[in-house]
Amino acid sequence: MLDSDDLQTVADGAPAYLILLDSFLLDSPDDPSMLLSASGLYGAYSGVFITDKRRAARMNTKAMNYALHAVCVSDQAFCDLQTEPFDRFSSQVATLTKNDVPAWYTLGTAWAGWIQAHSSDLKAVAQLPRVRIIMERIAELDPAWQQGGAYLYLGVLSTLLPPALGGKPELGKQYFESAMRQSDGKNLMAKVLYAEKYARLVFDQPLHDRLLNEVLASDPHAEGLTLMNTLAQKKAAELLKSGKEYF
Repeated sequence: MLDSDDLQTVADGAPAYLILLDSFLLDSPDDPSMLLSASGLYGAYSGVFITDKRRAARMNTKAMNYALHAVCVSDQAFCDLQTEPFDRFSSQVATLTKNDVPAWYTLGTAWAGWIQAHSSDLKAVAQLPRVRIIMERIAELDPAWQQGGAYLYLGVLSTLLPPALGGKPELGKQYFESAMRQSDGKNLMAKVLYAEKYARLVFDQPLHDRLLNEVLASDPHAEGLTLMNTLAQKKAAELLKSGKEYF
C-alpha cells in the first residue's frame, strides 16, 4: 500500500484491511504485533483520506487504543500512560531502548493523530507534551527510524504556535531539516510540512515556494514513501495556490 501512487485505489481498498485486522484482533486481542499494525493503518487511513471530523475522531481513537494496549500488554508498567503524573511518564520514557522504538513510534503517531482529531478538547490538547517526550526519545535512540519521522513530528509540534504564544519556529526549522536529511530528501512530506508549518508561520514566501516547487519537481516513487509522496505533491500544489493569498 505504501508503495502505491494511486490514492483512490488505496482509499477504496484499505477499509477491507481494516476490517480484516479487526477480525484478527477479536481472536487475538493481546497480540502486540497485530495491535500495532492495526493502529498504524487506522491512523494512516484517517490522516490521509478521512475529512469528516466525527469519523476521523472515531478512527483515531481506535488507533490510539490499539497502540496503548499494545504497549501495555508488552509491559504492564506502561498501562496508565494517559493518566499517570507527567514526571513518572517522563521517567518511564527515559528507560526505553532502541528495541522499543517501533512500538513507541506507532504510539506517538497515534497519540498525535488522536489529539489532532480532538483539538477542541483541552484535556486532549494538554497531552501534547507526552507526544513530544516520546518523539524526543525516539530521535535520540534511532534518528533514522521511519526516515526521520520523529523529527517531522517534533517540527510540527514546535511550530503550532507563533513565538509570542510559546512557539519555537527556529527549533522547528532545525527539526524539519533533520527530517529531510534522514530521508536523504526522499520524504517529500517533510518539505511540504516545512513550508506549511514553518515558512508560513514566519512569512518566508521564497522558502515556502522553493520547497513546494521542489516537491512538485521530484519523483514521488521511493520505497515505503510513494503513497505519502503522492499525497505530498497534491498538497504542495494546493499550498502554492493558496499561498498567493496567504502572503
